[in-house]
Amino acid sequence: MTETLFSAMPTVRYGGPDSSDPLEYRFYDADRVVLGRSLREHLRFAVAYWHSLAMNGADPFGAPTLHRPWMNQADPMQGARDKADAAFDLFRVLDVPFYSFHDRDIAPDAGDLRGSLRNFHEMVDYLGRKMESSKTKLLWGTANLFSHPRFMAGAATNPDPDVFAFSAATVKHCMDATKTLGGANYVLWGGREGYETLLNTDLAQELDQLGRFLNLVVEYKHKIGFDGQILIEPKPKEPSAHQYDFDTATVYGFLQRYGLLGEVKLNLEANHALLAGHSFEHEIAMAAGFGILGSLDINRGDPLLGWDTDQFPNSLQDTAMALYHVIRAGGLGQGGCNFDAKIRRQSIDPADLVHAHVGGIDHCARAFLIAAKMIEDGRLEGALKQRYAGWREPGAQAMLNGKATLESIAAEAEERNLAPQPRSGGQERLENLVSRFF
Repeated sequence: MTETLFSAMPTVRYGGPDSSDPLEYRFYDADRVVLGRSLREHLRFAVAYWHSLAMNGADPFGAPTLHRPWMNQADPMQGARDKADAAFDLFRVLDVPFYSFHDRDIAPDAGDLRGSLRNFHEMVDYLGRKMESSKTKLLWGTANLFSHPRFMAGAATNPDPDVFAFSAATVKHCMDATKTLGGANYVLWGGREGYETLLNTDLAQELDQLGRFLNLVVEYKHKIGFDGQILIEPKPKEPSAHQYDFDTATVYGFLQRYGLLGEVKLNLEANHALLAGHSFEHEIAMAAGFGILGSLDINRGDPLLGWDTDQFPNSLQDTAMALYHVIRAGGLGQGGCNFDAKIRRQSIDPADLVHAHVGGIDHCARAFLIAAKMIEDGRLEGALKQRYAGWREPGAQAMLNGKATLESIAAEAEERNLAPQPRSGGQERLENLVSRFF
């Protein structure tokens, strides 16, 4: 194998909380057992191929700033192979258990379906050979159905049925590849499944198209025996003015309408939650409540900016509270913590990419350890149970389980001459309790 940007870098090791080496983990001791499992098993970190290896630093106001050896080669397929070599060197440096990719991240578009699929499958074979000598596995695969101009009006929701068919063929092959590479999940992000104006949009038509598309995906999953999860990644807007997978609650309603509950879960992203006007904690708790929590894209947004900045996480309390709800929900199962995050446009050195991931991994590990302490402490959970204790009484249970009618509830309330008094929620006390863990 040829030398890559990361070949000379040693594998990042655990150095302990007192380490002063910026390229050592201070909190991510992968084999440390917490709540019955290792941190590696709890967090299931993944490197995102697109942000780490495909992005070039361009933005709407400036040209590319990241000039990697595999970019803009005369032979695009040789560039793709060089990129894969660099990717697996990076995975080795970071010692991560997983990675994730879109089809266009790993293989160039050839201009038509057949040529693009030929390039894609050639690179899937190449990745398979790379994985034979690597500890890093595939967390999930997906298809890029948003970058090419053909998708400017959507993929599954496009007014042109040929784009729907092109997209279906692409997803079919990406699912095949994900299964071949042993992927644990398959993700669908509707980057342009929405509208820019209602003047040219038939909402009912587009929603039915999207519902049918997702049912086709689920049917094919069962046909090929793919045992991974099918995940939708909600996002409210950008690039579209409105996307149909706006947030957790919206997607739950969509799944219910199109008969997909029990078949599809969610891949939630912190920055997308912010764009929807929510916290990451809210979206995770909501998904857990609906039983559709699947996996996480770990990043952060800038509250001062109105777009998806995809920065590496650094707010300890925000991440700890998000992971607290993950633990309460029973963990991520087949999902993981995927760093859908990119280095800044001015961070042009390869080492900057390593520093970003080391910091992100250590940050999440530290946040998880804090969340685990809150779980083990039990006072937050105890306060919650105490607040709702009345609902465990037989009369209250009868109101919930359908044994009581509106008339019987009213009669009972009148007979008892109820006059309920307000009870404190104790918010400040609980906030102070949480603060003491940091």
